[in-house]
Amino acid sequence: YMNIVPDGWSNVAFLSLKPLSVWYKDLNDRIAFFKEWLKDGHPAAFWLSGLFFPQAFFTAIMQNFARAHKFAIDRIDFDIELRDDC
Repeated sequence: YMNIVPDGWSNVAFLSLKPLSVWYKDLNDRIAFFKEWLKDGHPAAFWLSGLFFPQAFFTAIMQNFARAHKFAIDRIDFDIELRDDC
């Protein structure tokens, strides 16, 4: 037992340098996050590092906003507020 994520898994999963035991817990946390999102609707705050490809998530948010409000997507940007009270 080497506590290393198998190549077959790491080739198709989220990028991580964590050992297998921690990686597996992280995977279960990610699954729980998405199950809760599906069950309860979108959360008040998103776990960005839990997303496989956060850049695509941000692009999708901008596309949906641009379409809904008839804005050119290249005229939209984000304001980020970091909080530690969540």
